[in-house]
Amino acid sequence: MDNTFESFWMTCKDGYQLAAHFYPAQSPKSANPVLICPATGITKNFYHSFATWLSEQGYDVLSFDFRGIGGSLHGSLKQSTASINDWGVLDIPCAIDTLLEKTKAEQVTLLGHSAGGQLLGIVPNFHKVAKVIAVAGSTGHVKGLKGKTKFLAPVMFNVIFPISSAFKGYGATQFIGMGENLPKKVAQQWREFCSHPGYVKNAIGKTVHHDFHSEIICPITSIWASDDEIATERNVEDLLKLYPNAPTKMLELNPMKLGHKSIGHMLMFKKSHQNLWSLLEQEIQH
Repeated sequence: MDNTFESFWMTCKDGYQLAAHFYPAQSPKSANPVLICPATGITKNFYHSFATWLSEQGYDVLSFDFRGIGGSLHGSLKQSTASINDWGVLDIPCAIDTLLEKTKAEQVTLLGHSAGGQLLGIVPNFHKVAKVIAVAGSTGHVKGLKGKTKFLAPVMFNVIFPISSAFKGYGATQFIGMGENLPKKVAQQWREFCSHPGYVKNAIGKTVHHDFHSEIICPITSIWASDDEIATERNVEDLLKLYPNAPTKMLELNPMKLGHKSIGHMLMFKKSHQNLWSLLEQEIQH
């Protein structure tokens, strides 16, 4: 048993239970607790080393699995009705409230990876977020992709997802190295959100009925790597444009200058890239 963190369940407004890890600050300092919101199809375990390190720096940290993913999948994947909307409207709000209850703080710093940093505009308790650090956060718009992903994404969205959803009842992503297999609504929305500019804005009025993008005034920093084929500069700019009244900032990391062959979309949280963590922490502290 690792005593650096506590595993527990948290219950969303609709009764759905999410698997969570809480890492208490090892030498508390007066800072907002940090909520780690994962990327699509990525589990909380992926962030374990980083979360442990943050708790050593003096932060209380909560990480969790979105519904339909990892420990928050109950029953078979093809029965899961989870959607990306649910992640923003139900799961993130539950995680914010749980972390505030545990720490008695008033606000959290939301550190979101990819999709985890892209949903604040549909989070009803957004006012409890002091700032957002969006790591590799962007709209993921297919027209703004680059490299092999520019060719792979349309194949995933238009061929693999529809076929696997029809025959297997879920979006097959594992075999192409894109994280856990996805509930079919998640796969469908991922495709829909990235096929048009504006990401989750595409759900407003259809499956989401409250849009808070223009009410959000907390600072939002997007940190991305110059070799990221999904969160490209154009897609990062697109995401930040969705928040007209928030102070936004862009921070591009160059892998070569930081001593890495690549950083891409996923490597920033790997132990091998631990020298980048202090850059993230500077933004949390800032």
